[in-house]
Amino acid sequence: MPIPVLRRSITPVPTGPTPPQPVYWGRTYVSVTGKNGGGEEIPLTDFRNSLWPGIVLMPGSTGLDAPPFELHSDDSPNLDGGIFRDARAVAREVMLPIFLYGIDRQTIKAMKSKLVSHLNPKKGYCVLKFVEGDGVPRYLRCYYKGGMEGSEAEDQAGFKWVKYGLQFTAYEPYFYSDDVQVAQWEFGDTQAFLDTTKALFPIRLNAGRLANDKVTVFNPGDVEAWPRWELEGPIKAFNFVGPEKRSFGVTAPVDGSDIIPAGRTLTVDTRPGFKVVRDNAGTNYWPKLKAQPELWSLPDGTSECTVSITPGAPSARVRLTFQPRYEGY
Repeated sequence: MPIPVLRRSITPVPTGPTPPQPVYWGRTYVSVTGKNGGGEEIPLTDFRNSLWPGIVLMPGSTGLDAPPFELHSDDSPNLDGGIFRDARAVAREVMLPIFLYGIDRQTIKAMKSKLVSHLNPKKGYCVLKFVEGDGVPRYLRCYYKGGMEGSEAEDQAGFKWVKYGLQFTAYEPYFYSDDVQVAQWEFGDTQAFLDTTKALFPIRLNAGRLANDKVTVFNPGDVEAWPRWELEGPIKAFNFVGPEKRSFGVTAPVDGSDIIPAGRTLTVDTRPGFKVVRDNAGTNYWPKLKAQPELWSLPDGTSECTVSITPGAPSARVRLTFQPRYEGY
């Protein structure tokens, strides 16, 4: 009699790639702060339940991703179409639909009055704050332009609730981050001081000059960032050259004196709309700069610039700060 053969089914082991697993992501926090960002922060996502007064941001916001661009071109009478010349980001228009709910008539009137007062553009710009699930904030500076004129239509307002479509214009169309990059050179030691963000790679210093004036800078933003320099005297001369070879600086006086005396701090703010070259005593250094100075920016990503400093003493110090900018929140 033949011996029966036991057969067992084998489940094939999948050989394909492992399916991606979703990552938990918390709700986005949104708030608005008026009076040039110095007023009270008003959350737009703090609505808790139907028994609690508050403001909730409804679906339908617009203008929060890529900034709008303006294209420039040249036309030729002998060719079809045109030739692209350049592009620039223009003012960003933002609309935020919100719902205000009060537990009684008095509450809703107070909420409306507070919001109108804080967003008044005559009192300054507003700061829209967005915090995603990763906890990293983004800020957009903009001016309120309309949306709270009010409507008593049945679907727009009630005895203790109201809907608005807040309209803002951001003349600076980019979002800013809290992540301010800082590097500092102290000439009393031979080791460079860097913060924990490691925006610049460590370089060596001596008591006179930077041992290597080529500095590698990493800008984590989406677009160029505008640096802010602080130079603490005594410093005899300095020269900063950007990645595109644009430069600004001050030549050492022929008598060997310090261009920035001890106890003075020269601030060079390259940001458009600020553009300051002034020390803490109010002295304007624009006339002292070399001919045709260009206060350059740092492109996104990794780039190389030149930092040349002639300190008058080991107590001299130079600090670099810049704030990354992003195309969306």
